[in-house]
Amino acid sequence: MANSFGTDILLQAPEPKTAAAFYVEHLGFKITGEDPGMISLHGAHINLFIERGPALGPVLEVTVENVREAVRRLVENGCSVVKDEPEFPRCYVRDPYGLIYNLTT
Repeated sequence: MANSFGTDILLQAPEPKTAAAFYVEHLGFKITGEDPGMISLHGAHINLFIERGPALGPVLEVTVENVREAVRRLVENGCSVVKDEPEFPRCYVRDPYGLIYNLTT
């Protein structure tokens, strides 16, 4: 099973602009995109995307060969699906250790 971590991390926050200001002021990110649903901040090695919503904690991006097969295998081994939006597409999975990641191809 080959996979890789992406450079993107998604956060959800009740006030995305406030969260973005924190990362700009204290960690040196730059706002590189802003629309009603998402603020994009790019750094030298990772990119943060902040969308309005209840805080889930950081969501890492993991690339897999087949999202549905990976979800099936992960759920069988103690993971839970946090959010599944095939039309977006995205599928957030929380593993038994608390890490949340978006599975993508």
